[in-house]
Amino acid sequence: MSIIDLSFASLEIGFAVSLISSLLLVFTTRWHGRFSLDATHGVQKFHITPTPRIGGAAIMTGLWLAFWALPQPQQELLLPVLMAALPAFVFGLAEDLTRNVSVRARLLATMASGAVCWGLTDISLQASGLAPLDALLAWLPFSVAFTAFAVGGVANAVNIIDGFNGLASGTVLIGMGALGLIALGAGDVHLAQLCFLVCAVTAGFFLVNFPFGKLFLGDGGAYLLGFLLAWMSVMLVQRNPSVSSWAALLACAYPVFETLFTIVRRLWCRRHPGHPDSWHLHSLIKTTITAHYLRRLPAPLRNACVSPFSWGVALVPALLAVRFADSPEILMQGAAASFALYLAVYGLVASAWRARRRQIQRVRTQPVPAGKGVKPAKGLPDIALEQPATSFVRRSL
Repeated sequence: MSIIDLSFASLEIGFAVSLISSLLLVFTTRWHGRFSLDATHGVQKFHITPTPRIGGAAIMTGLWLAFWALPQPQQELLLPVLMAALPAFVFGLAEDLTRNVSVRARLLATMASGAVCWGLTDISLQASGLAPLDALLAWLPFSVAFTAFAVGGVANAVNIIDGFNGLASGTVLIGMGALGLIALGAGDVHLAQLCFLVCAVTAGFFLVNFPFGKLFLGDGGAYLLGFLLAWMSVMLVQRNPSVSSWAALLACAYPVFETLFTIVRRLWCRRHPGHPDSWHLHSLIKTTITAHYLRRLPAPLRNACVSPFSWGVALVPALLAVRFADSPEILMQGAAASFALYLAVYGLVASAWRARRRQIQRVRTQPVPAGKGVKPAKGLPDIALEQPATSFVRRSL
C-alpha cells in the first residue's frame, strides 16, 4: 500500500483549520486572556511572557472539520474516537481555564474516555506479547480495565512532557507518523489515513507553537493528543494481528519512559508521584545545555532548542517500531535498548548539571579581593541553582 492512495483533502483541511484557529486564538488573547493565559511563575515554568494555553481547542476544531472531508468508512472509524475523546479534552480544557481540576480527576476522565471508546467500538487490548498478561487479557473485564488504564497512562505521559515549545506536539507527530507508516505497511489504509490526519492537524498547531511559543498546547490539547496516540495504538494492534503490540509501545516510548522514570524517581526520593518538579529530562536539558551553550539566543528560542534533543530520544524507538513492526523479539530488545538510551541520556545530562552546579558554588564562595565587586561567572545560569539536587540524582550518579 502506498501513501499516494490516501485522500489528501482531509489532511489539507485539518492542517489549515488548525493553523487558522491557532492564529485566531493568539490574535484574540485580549478577549480570553483573563482565563487562558499561562502565568510565568511555577516550578515547571520556563517561559517569560504570559501565553494562551488553549491550543487544544484549535486541534479539536481541526479534527472535527476535517472529519467531514473523510470518506464514509474512515468517518465511521473516527467518529467514535472523537466522541470518546471528549471527557479527556473537556477536563483538560477546564483545567486550562480554571486551574481548579485535580490531576486525579483529569486522569480518571482520560481513563473514562478509554472505557467509552471500548463501549463504542468493542475494541480493547487482548494481546501484549507477555504470556501471563495475555492470560488475564482474555477475560474481558480485565481487558477493558487494562486498556482504559493504558490509554490514561499514555495521555498523562504526553501531558508530562509538555514543557517546552514543540516538545509534546513534536513527539506526537513522531509517534503518530510511526503508527501511520506501520498501518500503511500492514495494508490498513483507513487507519493510516486517520493517523496522518492527526499529524496534519497537530502540524497546524505546531507552526504557531514552535519555535516562538505564541500558543501553548495546554492540558486539553495534551490529553487529547495523548488519548488519540494511545487509542490509535490500540486500534493498530487489534485491526492488524501481524503487528506486534511492542511496535505500538515503541511508537509512544519517550513519554512512557519519562513517566515511568519520573514515578520511580519521586518514590525513591519519598515524594508524591504526582508532585511537580523540574527534574524531567527536558528540564535538565534546558538548565544544563541550552541555558549555557545557547545563552545568546532570545529566551523563546532557547526554550525551543530543548525539543530537538528530546525528539531524538523519541525518534530512535519510533524508527525501530516501523522497521520491525512484525518482529516481537527484536522489538522487545529494542524497547530495552531504547530505555537504556533514555537512562544514559538522563544520566549524562544530570551529571553535567551537578558539575555546573559545583562550578557555580565554587565561584560564588571564592573570597572577593578588597575593593573589587563580585562579578557573576560568565555563562553560568542562575536557574541551575533553583532547586537542590534530589537524593535520587545524588545516589544514582
